[in-house]
Amino acid sequence: MSPALLQPVLFGGLFMGVLSALPIISIGNCCCLWIMGGGMVTSYLTQHGQTEPIQLGEGAFGGFLAGVLGAVVYAVVSVPVSLVTAPIQRSLLEGWMNSAADVPPEAREMLERFSENSGVLGVLFGFILMLVVGTVFTTLGGLLGALIFRSSPPVAPPAPPLPPPATL
Repeated sequence: MSPALLQPVLFGGLFMGVLSALPIISIGNCCCLWIMGGGMVTSYLTQHGQTEPIQLGEGAFGGFLAGVLGAVVYAVVSVPVSLVTAPIQRSLLEGWMNSAADVPPEAREMLERFSENSGVLGVLFGFILMLVVGTVFTTLGGLLGALIFRSSPPVAPPAPPLPPPATL
């Protein structure tokens, strides 16, 4: 990886990972907004640092790397967020279970088991899902960003005028 690609990948991965891990803001990922946005941020910053247009492969590769980094950032950020929000989620789930009388006992038991064991397994599942889905869609976001943010190639200076023909 070139040093010029390091900073865009870091910012793209942070964009994707942090926004995907925050409780209410993560709703944007129902349409892969933050994931594709991480790839687009990477392409934008890559193009911003160059005068020549970036290649599509360069945008896709930067998006892929941002997806891998974003999955790691997501796992790291989601641990403290889930520790803070777990009691709130548990009380909301219990309130919903108590108010819903028509929930089958099997579904009630499954939800209770999931809420008890969602710590490490939830983070691991989220990391693997973000790694697979995230790398695919950040690659697409990087490709799309390379198309959108691509600068026009430098224009060649006009050719010098031809000398007049020799007369005899």
